[in-house]
Amino acid sequence: MLEIGQQGATGATDGLVKEISEATFMEDVIEASKEVPVIVDFWAPWCGPCKQLGPALEAAVNAAGGKVKMVKINVDENQQVSAQLKIQSIPTVYAFFDGQPVDGFQGALPQSQVNEFVAKMAALASEGPLAQAIAAAQEMLEAGALDDAAQTFAAILEEDDKMAEAYAGLAEVKIAQGALEDAEAVLNGAPAEISHAAEIEGAHAKIALARQAENAGPLDDLRAKVEADPTDAEARFELAQALHAAGEVDAAVDALLEIVRRDAGWNDGAAKTQLFTIFDALVANDPIALAGRRKLSSLLFA
Repeated sequence: MLEIGQQGATGATDGLVKEISEATFMEDVIEASKEVPVIVDFWAPWCGPCKQLGPALEAAVNAAGGKVKMVKINVDENQQVSAQLKIQSIPTVYAFFDGQPVDGFQGALPQSQVNEFVAKMAALASEGPLAQAIAAAQEMLEAGALDDAAQTFAAILEEDDKMAEAYAGLAEVKIAQGALEDAEAVLNGAPAEISHAAEIEGAHAKIALARQAENAGPLDDLRAKVEADPTDAEARFELAQALHAAGEVDAAVDALLEIVRRDAGWNDGAAKTQLFTIFDALVANDPIALAGRRKLSSLLFA
């Protein structure tokens, strides 16, 4: 365990995000991380990237609904803890769990990567009975036992109405049953503080894709149309939607990336928007999402 500072009283609030000093590092980080993961944001008022990263982190932490906490430390005012943790540039972020540093990164990240980092940290504490129930319900959903899955997700929400995974899971049951309006209603019923959680945003994306699938055109006709005129972005976009509806997610991503390669601004960036919808619907570490994000970044920022 790191031996930094001393425990002491603090006038900070009980919120999920707060500013602390090195005098309370033991209490607010080391001890607090024995209950839930604590993300530590090392920043300074003069740091431009810090002003970008800080709000992104706060939004993700608040969306996690209490599964992770965040503290902010001004490096100019807390040089001892900064030196002990070898903070050489800012912003620097460390995550602590069970009294130990478990992960971190340097520099500002886009919101999507910040969300993934926070979700990964929040998952560290998700090993209790409710997490086990979530896992069991997900297995029921994947096995097609939709009624049993729905009952389990509903029972979890009776125990904890801020479990984003349970809202998302119940919505996925409704999607599998073809009841898209009911799925939307489930997500809209989630408390405001978790309405932007990655799981809920992912379920919204799945609803959007399911609605598109209902109107997807015939694959062979669309393939032929694109082959006849590779510059027809509209036909390629429709092909991507049809490919996704047919379960060919990788091919759908490739088709959308080709649109971006040819004209990133086509139809007000519709291909980029569709890509992000597909990425949101996939789990954060899905190989298709990871590879697709890298390819999209290389196209946009090459």
